[in-house]
Amino acid sequence: MRLRTLPLSLAGITAGTLLAVADYRVKPLTVLFLALTTVSLQILSNLCNELGDSQHGTDRADREGIRYALQDGLMTEGNLKALIAGAVVACVLFGSALVYCAFGSLFSLDALMFLLLGLAAIVAAMRYTLGRNPYGYRGLGDLYVFVFFGLVTVLGAYFLCAGELPSWKLLLPASAVGLLSVGVLNVNNLRDIRSDAATRTTVAIRLGVRGARIYQTLLLAGGWACALAYCLLRVFDPWHYLFVLTLPLFVLHVRGVWTREGGALDPMLPLLVLSSFGFALLYGLGFVSYLL
Repeated sequence: MRLRTLPLSLAGITAGTLLAVADYRVKPLTVLFLALTTVSLQILSNLCNELGDSQHGTDRADREGIRYALQDGLMTEGNLKALIAGAVVACVLFGSALVYCAFGSLFSLDALMFLLLGLAAIVAAMRYTLGRNPYGYRGLGDLYVFVFFGLVTVLGAYFLCAGELPSWKLLLPASAVGLLSVGVLNVNNLRDIRSDAATRTTVAIRLGVRGARIYQTLLLAGGWACALAYCLLRVFDPWHYLFVLTLPLFVLHVRGVWTREGGALDPMLPLLVLSSFGFALLYGLGFVSYLL
């Protein structure tokens, strides 16, 4: 299930929820089902990614990074397909409970809209590497991550918790989380750039090692710029800049990206995942400073 990636899936909803808490009363049960739905979708994506990479021959013996269950013969495809089915059921159950808790119905316009969005998220998670022409093998994974891990999670969490449409300004923190999330995908693809080249196309492969490092730096810098821009658009409060405490972690990550190659890059992935979650948590807390 690649549990070390789960904090990344929670980063967006953490930021969106806390930004909603800053202005509205939020139902704790909505937050609970939001977290369970998000984690279930992340696990579904991870399981499908492993199955798809195995079927397409991407996870081979020469692959860099951590080992996986199918790759080492610890599980069969049948085992993994059963887990995927269970993850889909969890997504549907938790997602339906979330929508009902947020809107009090499964059949209002808002509820139906979010149910369709949830269905799109399930399909997107499965189609990333599964099927004959998965979009993750055509260099479109970055767009998927930006949309679903950034825009959808932050803006969706805000709407579900607040019950009000978010301001256009919230596109800035949503984009910040999205860009940091794309950075997690890119460092993963940079680590696997040699082994992936035989079976798939990623942005890292298209850019080459140096280009992918520059891209990584720009992604993180762009995320920080979007976050700071939103703070500048709000009435000044020093608490809004609480997330700056995570800056040394990002500097450490960028340094590692520029000085490491191949499997040596693997520690940079969980570092960025945890840094991004800390960034999102402190960012949201900065706007609910009255709770601190």
